[in-house]
Amino acid sequence: SPRAMTADLESLVLEHLRAIRAKQDQHDERLNRIELRLSAIEQTVGSLYALSGSDRETVNSLTRRVERIERRLELNDSAH
Repeated sequence: SPRAMTADLESLVLEHLRAIRAKQDQHDERLNRIELRLSAIEQTVGSLYALSGSDRETVNSLTRRVERIERRLELNDSAH
């Protein structure tokens, strides 16, 4: 009967909509996990960048100290 076909069609449509909704929920959960991981990666990269800047400053400071020592040694060598 047409009424039974309509009920079957509605049931089928609802079933598909529920399946779509369940898949969408899975995608939402996965996206949330990806966003969390991306945030952690961003924090790690930021920390590494800050550390590399600190290391660069340390190397520059040590370079200046070595250059100063070399100049002093050269002065001492030229005095002898």
